[in-house]
Amino acid sequence: MHAHTDPDELIPLKVLIAGGFGVGKTTLVSSLSEIPPLLTEQAMTTASIGVDEADMVPNKTTTTVAMDFGRITVDQSLILYLFGTPGQSRFWFMWDELARGSVGAVVLVDLRRIDDCFPAIDFFENRRLPFVVGVNRFPGADDYDPDTVRDALALPSDCPLVWMDARDPHSSRDALVTLVEHALARTAVVRAG
Repeated sequence: MHAHTDPDELIPLKVLIAGGFGVGKTTLVSSLSEIPPLLTEQAMTTASIGVDEADMVPNKTTTTVAMDFGRITVDQSLILYLFGTPGQSRFWFMWDELARGSVGAVVLVDLRRIDDCFPAIDFFENRRLPFVVGVNRFPGADDYDPDTVRDALALPSDCPLVWMDARDPHSSRDALVTLVEHALARTAVVRAG
């Protein structure tokens, strides 16, 4: 018997948008949200010099200090609540609370700063939460083939890897659909096993 028998009933799913500092998490949430997104952006100050590596994103003037929140209705039965995590290590204590009850995450990667994504990948692997890696199309992202990126990130073969543009709602939505499909497939495997 299915828990949801009414086809018009919405199934809410919590999804995290994670990754390092300045990889496009706030941009992705903002590009997709059908409601005005809740953003906890604060101006970067001189206190962040030497703490936040902003060399590759020199035009970045704000940073997420708590989380971003948005909502997208996928279809008549599925609604996704998007929670963007803060990227700096000093705010990582919030990740466990944000991850509670989530179906998984999209881990955004800037290939110019590939080391910044490892803490997010490790976080989800250690908690056995499904995730997909979204290579955000910063300059040079298309210079690498998927096998090279997969090897550099030491991704398991079943972890989806997608190229996307966090500014583009269609591209971002495709990454979310890939995550939901991946999470559902993993759930089916666990139940069958």
